[in-house]
Amino acid sequence: MATNLLVPSPSRWRAPGPDEAFVADPTAARGIDVRFIVAAVRRRAVWIAAIIALALAAGLLITMLQAPRYTAQASVQINSQSDRVLGQGEDLQEQSNAFDDRFLKTQVDVLKSRGLAVRVAQKLKLFGSEAFYAGMGVDPPAGAPEAVVREIAVGLLRGNLSVDLPYDSRIATITFTSGEPALSAQIANAFAGEFIQANLQRRYDSSAYARQFLADQLGETKDRLEDSERGLNAYARNAGLIRAPAGASGDADENGGGVAGIGSVTTASLFQLNSAANEARQARIAAEVRWRAINAAPLLSSKEVLANGTVQTLMTERATLATRLQELRAEHLDDYPGIREANARLAEVERQLQQTARSVRNAARSDLAAAAASERALAAQVNALKGATLSEQDRSVNYNLLAREADTNRSLYDALLQRYKELNAAAGVSASNIAIIDEAEPPLGPSSPNLARNMLLALVLGLAVAALLVLATIHFDDAIRVPEDIEAKLGLPLLGVVPRSETDPDEALIDPKSPLSEGYNALRAALLHSTAEGLPPILLVTSAQPEEGKTTTSHAIALSLARLGKSVLLVDGDMRRPAVHRLFGISNERGLSSLLTTLDPLESAVSATAEPHLSVLPSGPVPPSPTELTSSNRFRALIDEMAEKFDVAVIDSPPILGLADAPAMSALVDGVVVVVESERSRRGGLHSALRRLRSMRPNLLGAVLTKFDTSRAANRYSDYYGANYYEYRNESAAA
Repeated sequence: MATNLLVPSPSRWRAPGPDEAFVADPTAARGIDVRFIVAAVRRRAVWIAAIIALALAAGLLITMLQAPRYTAQASVQINSQSDRVLGQGEDLQEQSNAFDDRFLKTQVDVLKSRGLAVRVAQKLKLFGSEAFYAGMGVDPPAGAPEAVVREIAVGLLRGNLSVDLPYDSRIATITFTSGEPALSAQIANAFAGEFIQANLQRRYDSSAYARQFLADQLGETKDRLEDSERGLNAYARNAGLIRAPAGASGDADENGGGVAGIGSVTTASLFQLNSAANEARQARIAAEVRWRAINAAPLLSSKEVLANGTVQTLMTERATLATRLQELRAEHLDDYPGIREANARLAEVERQLQQTARSVRNAARSDLAAAAASERALAAQVNALKGATLSEQDRSVNYNLLAREADTNRSLYDALLQRYKELNAAAGVSASNIAIIDEAEPPLGPSSPNLARNMLLALVLGLAVAALLVLATIHFDDAIRVPEDIEAKLGLPLLGVVPRSETDPDEALIDPKSPLSEGYNALRAALLHSTAEGLPPILLVTSAQPEEGKTTTSHAIALSLARLGKSVLLVDGDMRRPAVHRLFGISNERGLSSLLTTLDPLESAVSATAEPHLSVLPSGPVPPSPTELTSSNRFRALIDEMAEKFDVAVIDSPPILGLADAPAMSALVDGVVVVVESERSRRGGLHSALRRLRSMRPNLLGAVLTKFDTSRAANRYSDYYGANYYEYRNESAAA
């Protein structure tokens, strides 16, 4: 029979698509669930108790095997500056907080240094001391080379020394631990004392060396300075160079090759004349620009002419006379005396205005001529001095070299002399900037082993290991055990939870009040509200693997819906291992496979049952290729016919993994219910099965958890799932 794409009939009712269905995030974290954590701990209580007991036993054993150790403490105050024994305090600048922190950390490192440990060992004569090695709990290095003996002693001192300096304090605590109380106190005090002595010794040594070094350098520098100054004066006398004092040559150091702000008289004169010539050139250019601006425009249009005060006054007067003349002409003839007088006055003002404007222009021309003459005169003087200056500069080359050498020697001598004076002033005896606050006393009791601390540490370690074990088992446990795992691990909504039945499930379904019937009644209620339109007309019940309870679930769904008065058809879609006909004791000679291979009507293979409103369509004879039958157009037509003649059709399909029947059927039905067996189904296999289903884009209504052991629920989620209620029902039924 020909097959086609598995597309449901558009004319039949269709449940919402998979995009509208509930989609949980299977990778989402469970979050902090106290009941889950308590249940996980309760399930592994024996392991946790064993781990904690082992940790406590190990802590107790280690404590008993440890030799007693005694810790002595001495404290010292570390200041960044100190006072003089004679005179005032040291002249030290106030340092920043960052510098102060670095200084304190440096002092702590000095306390921990190898050099200080060697000083302590030498003072207390610890190298080769049997009492010292016995107190430290080690065997004396008999017959070892001296270098090895020294290294062992220094290593023991540094390894058992601890220095603590709080962030907001200058009090450092020096702690030493050994097997003898007196030895611990002696070594702690020795570290404090030698720390002070080493600090004073470093100051004295560094100052003495610096003073001697500076004294030698001063003598050599003084001789070089005297030689260089004598040579400089002798060369200037022989070359006939007269040097101007500082400031007389202007920029002689940059332009004339002078040294240290001193140049020759000729160079100073050249600079002054050159500066004057530059100013004269600027004045000439400004005058020339002014003259061109006045001469290029009409006489009374130039800005400079118009800016003249006299011109402005005359122009104002001319405008006033012109206005007065216009008024008189409006009333009198031209020979009127007032008009003649106004004309004469206007002509006079015009003459004065022209004369004043020409005077301004002539003044600009005179200024240009004077500026040009001054420029030429200064340029001539500058040219006259250039030759003399160039000749003098040739003679000044060697002079400049000698002068630079003399200046360098003078600067070096002054710096060394100043530093030498400072060291001499600071060479007095200084008090130490380190003071002992508390001397170490022999401890009255051992600092270790500490039984309470060791047991607490063992308890914490045991709890940590137990917690890691619990987390690891939870993380790697992929079994579906409790209802929350349906949504958390599979990303499917939970439709119902069916408890494990101690009796035959088919017999338990006969009793409407049995725990099994109650579980399926809850599933029926969820299905009735699984979509916005209510119960889907065609339901497919499947599972990832066989024997998870899908046939029982199909039977229970059909039976519970029939008890509501709906006409229900239970279809055995498993044409490989049919089982529905055995539940009702009917023949399987004719069924779904018969209808798919013929054009017989649906009623010809449907059988009635003892339950009102419930009919059964068995699978029929096992065909050679069930997948081709479920993928045919005839199967789609049968589904449409079931939807028309029955309120609900429940199809029991084969398992998903390894077979193509269930995915092919899921594309044609209105809703798919996935059956998951508790404690058996694994997340990996279920994900593979769901991926196969989702590839056909079915409407996955959700999953139902079957064979859930309510007696073990208390070990997982306390009484969350009503385990006590089921047990109470079972006990009541037995009574």
